[in-house]
Amino acid sequence: MGIQLGQIAPDFEQDSSEGRIRFHDWLGDSWGVLFSHPKDYTPVCTTELAEAARLKPEFDKRNVKIIGLSVDTPDRHDGWARDIEETQGQRLNFPVIADADKSVSAKYDMIHPEADPAVTVRTVYVIDANRKVRLTLTYPPSTGRNFTEVLRVIDSLQLTDAHKVATPVNWTPGDDVIIVPSLSDEDAKQRFPGGWKALKPYLRMVADPKGAAK
Repeated sequence: MGIQLGQIAPDFEQDSSEGRIRFHDWLGDSWGVLFSHPKDYTPVCTTELAEAARLKPEFDKRNVKIIGLSVDTPDRHDGWARDIEETQGQRLNFPVIADADKSVSAKYDMIHPEADPAVTVRTVYVIDANRKVRLTLTYPPSTGRNFTEVLRVIDSLQLTDAHKVATPVNWTPGDDVIIVPSLSDEDAKQRFPGGWKALKPYLRMVADPKGAAK
């Protein structure tokens, strides 16, 4: 059984490119994004690590820490980081776990024998400040991840945690949202005094409570 939504993300202690890390302590009161790579010096992941580093200020604004994982040793991480900076023009600015013994990969069910028993699959975990897993995405080796989408999901999760709403298809910050069906009209009037548009009794659209896009 893999990691399921709502479960507490497994804690671990492991080496990284920035020294020894105990995961839950490292998270502190922040959200986290843990994303895994099959091994160092892989072409698609080289571009992904650089993009995550470029977007780090956006994650910081949302109180989200990012951390990578690869089943290689810290010395190989160092060499890969130099390659990333040389080819992508971006220095790494977050830790990459050196999971050489695959202990973290096992806890997070990152080894898929039917795909390749020798390496980790490329998975993204979004973890909230209560250590609960809120999103998992698993990608094939040939497809680069979309970190803008990861940020969009985090925006949705943080918004819906704070307000009784859900976000519709293709939502981005500033777009209208949906009042959750569990909230009665009477309670909705208290929460959304400006009113809403009811397309159906179960489909009530209201302005984004946080206002326009950032």
